[in-house]
Amino acid sequence: MKECNVKQIRMETVSVLEGGGQVGPEQRYAAYVGLDVHKETIAVAVAWPGRDEPEYWGEIKHSRKAVEKLIGRLSEVCGGALLLFCYEAGPCGYGLHRQIVESGHNCEVVAPSRIPKRPGDRIKTDRRDALKLAGLLRAGELTGIWVPDEEQEAMRDLCRARADMKSQELKARQQLNAFVLRHGHHWPSNKVRWTAAHFNWLEGLKFAHDWQQVVLQEYIDAVKAAQARVAEMTAQLMRVLPQWRLAPIVDALTALRGIDKLSAMTLLAELGDISRFQSPRQLMAYLGLVPGEHSSGGRRRQGAITRTGNGHARRTLVESAWSYRFPARQTAHLKRKASAASAEAKAIGWKAQKRLCGRYRTLTQAGKNTKLVCVAIARELIGFIWDIVCQEMAKMKMAAQ
Repeated sequence: MKECNVKQIRMETVSVLEGGGQVGPEQRYAAYVGLDVHKETIAVAVAWPGRDEPEYWGEIKHSRKAVEKLIGRLSEVCGGALLLFCYEAGPCGYGLHRQIVESGHNCEVVAPSRIPKRPGDRIKTDRRDALKLAGLLRAGELTGIWVPDEEQEAMRDLCRARADMKSQELKARQQLNAFVLRHGHHWPSNKVRWTAAHFNWLEGLKFAHDWQQVVLQEYIDAVKAAQARVAEMTAQLMRVLPQWRLAPIVDALTALRGIDKLSAMTLLAELGDISRFQSPRQLMAYLGLVPGEHSSGGRRRQGAITRTGNGHARRTLVESAWSYRFPARQTAHLKRKASAASAEAKAIGWKAQKRLCGRYRTLTQAGKNTKLVCVAIARELIGFIWDIVCQEMAKMKMAAQ
């Protein structure tokens, strides 16, 4: 095990600061720790400042006590200097990140899709993954993700739970429709489904065998149960909204066409404080709404969107973009929806309507596919959302002062 020359590291840091330069990563941290995290174990590797190969420290149990012991060992070896940890974002969540930060060290949760990979590397083990993470962390080649706080994560869990319940409801409806259609029955296409009249019609259908009636009723009960779960989750979201620190921004975003409280809560729960992005272009790229590109020399080729980043937020934006296929107008519904929004947000919402409705009409008249047009509208819509959030966050910060 190699001892850290902490005194030398601190002297280098002081000399850089006195010279007016920037402190590089090797002057900031005494060691770079890569963690390959699993449900029961964590593989640990350490890269020291310099050019030496990272060292493998073995596996520890994935428990708070074992992690605390590991941090103590590393801190003792490095004389109490600052350490930088990293691990891949995954199903184990952010508890490990919070524990490391509470101990006084820094930790990055990195995006797995942005980790550099060698084309010829065909061997993958926990040991190799930990060593690779430590080396790439020292080289500054890893891309960290935004880590939500506990309140933000709780709101995100609630929004995702409602989305899961909605998916189950859609699946139950699809199964019921398929069963009914398979036996020659279908509800008229010009009538609304899933109303009291529709359920009465479904329950009045007759089949040749008694057990088919049982199957029909079970499908109907499954749909009703799924609807009840979605309604309960929606009501729960509305109950906790006033307690959320981003509630004023939710009200402001309802000034935009296609954005109601549920979609605004989903966007803010997934993305957090959008004003942390320096420009709308950064946010568009973060959400994977920019075209992919393959260019070389004088040849430039663009393809489908990159689809990186948060898929939940991207899907919500594309769904909201469909409402801009209609002409720009201030209807009674839109005015009621935006009643709690500020005057500045309403002005941005009307500006967005004029821009995006015209953009939709122009692109469709040019022969573009409507699905591609909606993605293009969603890309521009996030720019107006960013503008509203930045203004509202600025007002909240001024009010707090």
